[in-house]
Amino acid sequence: MEHILLGLIVTIAIATVINVFLKKLDIPTVIGYIFTGLIITQIFDFGENSKETLSSLAEFGIVFLMFTIGLEFSMSQMKAMKKEVFLYGLLQVLLTGLLFTFLSYNFFDINMRSSIVIGMALALSSTAIVLKMLNENGDIHSSSGRVVLGILLFQDLAVIPMLLMISIFTSENANISELLLNTLISAIIVFFIIFILGRYFIEHFFNWINTSDSEEIFLASVMLVVVAASVLAEYFGFSYSLGAFLSGMTIAETKYRYRIEADLVPFRDILLGIFFVTIGMQINLSVVIHSGGVILALLVGIMVLKALILFGAMRLFMQGRSAIKSALSLMQVGEFALAIFALASSNGLISLEINQIMIVTVVLSMILTPFILKNVKFFADLLFREPTKLRERALISTGFKDHIIVCGYGPVGKKLVKRFKENNILYVILEHDVKLVDTAIEKGENNIYLANAAQKSVLEHFNIKESLAIFAAVNNPHQLRLICENIHSFGENINSVVTVKNNSQEESIADLNITHVINRRETITEILANQLCSFRKAKLG
Repeated sequence: MEHILLGLIVTIAIATVINVFLKKLDIPTVIGYIFTGLIITQIFDFGENSKETLSSLAEFGIVFLMFTIGLEFSMSQMKAMKKEVFLYGLLQVLLTGLLFTFLSYNFFDINMRSSIVIGMALALSSTAIVLKMLNENGDIHSSSGRVVLGILLFQDLAVIPMLLMISIFTSENANISELLLNTLISAIIVFFIIFILGRYFIEHFFNWINTSDSEEIFLASVMLVVVAASVLAEYFGFSYSLGAFLSGMTIAETKYRYRIEADLVPFRDILLGIFFVTIGMQINLSVVIHSGGVILALLVGIMVLKALILFGAMRLFMQGRSAIKSALSLMQVGEFALAIFALASSNGLISLEINQIMIVTVVLSMILTPFILKNVKFFADLLFREPTKLRERALISTGFKDHIIVCGYGPVGKKLVKRFKENNILYVILEHDVKLVDTAIEKGENNIYLANAAQKSVLEHFNIKESLAIFAAVNNPHQLRLICENIHSFGENINSVVTVKNNSQEESIADLNITHVINRRETITEILANQLCSFRKAKLG
């Protein structure tokens, strides 16, 4: 016991010292935690039992990360992301997995079953590192961030058939149809309990907990929900993180989502730190020394090939800049691959030597990832520069007065602009998606500008104080909240209209000075267009 406590004290001390120096160099703390894990394995012999206990605890770092990500995505948003999850995700896993399977079988003299396991494991990326960095950088809500999140969600789902595949490969009497049927039944049960029943139960549960008027009890109840959902998913053969993600999506439909997210972030980050320490503990220095050349070649080859495959696939669906940012974000191999390699090795599908080489290669790819993600915009600029012509448009003085500002040029924004044109109302459209702005200008829309309405300077530039009204019609709830906070900062005299998709979104902006909140998308353009036309006529006299 004293040995473990001493190891814990030394680990915390080393992690603290390393990360203080790294933060001064603007290097992510993830790297500090991984190097801490490498250092303490050279100082202490924890033994397999201690390492297993630590790994089990660390896994809950990913659990709470996936839970907080789930809070950002309600079922309606998941429906909106079906292309990112099921099309882009499927393409990435299949293309990458098949390529690495082919290379393993034909060039490294590995049998077909082992090659399939290796190929599919290498298709996975690091959910823990990528999402943590995207959250810190604020890129999780960008167009490339949505693609990355969608692919990572599909990868988490893909882990289930990968683990099933190992069971089938290693069982002499495996009944494939029975395994698949049991998995399908388990998936239906888990989804029904967590999402269907939870949806009707969870808000009443938190309302009751809230009557205690105790932050401590409220936080304990949140942890109970997260851990219970995770254990339920694991009991039925799925990953802990999948259960946590589903429970987060369930709570995303309630009024408590923002409060819960704020309470859990510090706790989540501590557990993630432990997770990255355990990643560093898996680096075997003797393997690095004896097989350094092979590991380096594999590291470069795997990361470059993954980036090229994903960029090629995504370029079919999006502009080059977003495609390259998505590809660079997912070019590493992730933590679930380590679990697959460990299981495959224990079942004799891959040798101990190959297992160690792959583990070190995967960990090194994860170490490189924070540096790549911190500079992903720089790399994207080298290959695909942002269209400066459009940025210059946003800097030209508009001279607008008695106009309507439309934030977002999605389906609702387009319908609204059409009504304004019919009524000869002056308007200006602010849209931060370059592709939408490009397309609109090509079609002859001259009053659209590449700008982010969540920035106060942008609304000042477009004369919000001299406008008839400002209308926010964006799908992303996080972006919508930022825009509303921006509008709120200009005081109560701004005539503002905001569209929301559900009661949860409406409650999330209830504390701000928003003149009108419309919760019925199907009638929004009619209501708003008529209202603003009347407002214009009244003001112009």
